Amino acid sequence: MSKLEELINELCPDGVEYVKLKEVAQISAGGDLPENYTKGQKVPSEQYPYPIYSNGTADGALYGFTDSYKIEKEAVTISARGTIGCHAVRAGKFTPIVRLITMIADESKITTKFLHYALDVAGIEGVTTGIPSLTVPMLEKFKIPLPPLPVQREIVRILDNFTELTAELTARKKQYEYYRNELLTFDETVNLVTLDYICDITRGRVMSKDYLRENAGAYPVYSSQTANSGIFGYIDSYDYEDESITWTTDGANAGSVFYHDNEKFSITNVCGLLRVINKEETNTRYVYYVLQVVAKRYVSSGMGNPKLMSNAMARIQIPLPVLEIQNRIVAILDRFDTLCNDLTSGLPAEIEARKKQYEYYRDKLLTFKEAKA
Repeated sequence: MSKLEELINELCPDGVEYVKLKEVAQISAGGDLPENYTKGQKVPSEQYPYPIYSNGTADGALYGFTDSYKIEKEAVTISARGTIGCHAVRAGKFTPIVRLITMIADESKITTKFLHYALDVAGIEGVTTGIPSLTVPMLEKFKIPLPPLPVQREIVRILDNFTELTAELTARKKQYEYYRNELLTFDETVNLVTLDYICDITRGRVMSKDYLRENAGAYPVYSSQTANSGIFGYIDSYDYEDESITWTTDGANAGSVFYHDNEKFSITNVCGLLRVINKEETNTRYVYYVLQVVAKRYVSSGMGNPKLMSNAMARIQIPLPVLEIQNRIVAILDRFDTLCNDLTSGLPAEIEARKKQYEYYRDKLLTFKEAKA
């Protein structure tokens, strides 16, 4: 039996009480923007040491810094407009402004971290007419489970372990992306070439799910999705077997790129394919790494359907150093790729798996039998 199970059996064997947020936290709306503030400044200064938070995601809610503060206790903030329900723990002195609601936990009843995690499963909703919005009276009515404090602390310990591991994995991914971008940044002495100068560019063909069923086989067909490395299905023939790069031309994943070597495959009409013309001058995998960085910049979102069509791909300019330097960059990035960015078993998949694992255990840990009144 786990420590958590022991605590629940000892302290709340018959279930827990579900309470309104106003019963366990002091809830207040953000105020006006301070007169003295520095918008967009990413770090505090001696003159402006206190952060200002507004609505948005946990990372994107920093509005600026000011020389005063309104909240000095650890608190949970939650977006009250637009990104309804997005919440974060704020430690230290800060100032919340309009579109943000602050909750200060009654520590005799609930810990701040438990309140933060409980909000994930509280089903926070606002008025959805027009821009979604949330008010203090609305938030006060939402109910959350209130187990005894020792149970709360053990749940927080477990969930903190999950979030810390995910944060570590995400940091490793950002480190990889930083070094990749640095390696692929050149000065003006390196020639820029358009992709149609160094690659043959082709488009896939229409293949329906019925076609895949009628021609089932062993060769993969790639389409517009990014899940499962972009594989749409398998058929009994193939269109390509050369070293190449495919990219998604249409939809939410437009601009996603994939590398292929020693593989027989086909692509659908929402994919394009690049084959390097002269491998004595251009390393295909180098082009792939560059496109990981730049392709998304050329995606057009006209009419609500993102696109990166063949003509737009053809016009993309990339730096092309001599082959020796390309090979050196590829060797370095391949080592990074093996360590932390393999599409099927590496870092992105691990991060996604950890997020799902966290969500599963969060929901399980924060679901209690409700005690009878």
